[in-house]
Amino acid sequence: MSIYIAELLAKKALEKKITQVYFDRGRNKYHGRIKVFAETLRKKGLNF
Repeated sequence: MSIYIAELLAKKALEKKITQVYFDRGRNKYHGRIKVFAETLRKKGLNF
């Protein structure tokens, strides 16, 4: 599910010429669904 949402978000962002994004995870660990979400966004062309 998070992969589908990340792909959709990346597509819409790139359509609007957005390539730089800020990903704030705060004090939370970088694992699980968040990790998959972020990796999918990177694969689709967004830079963190």
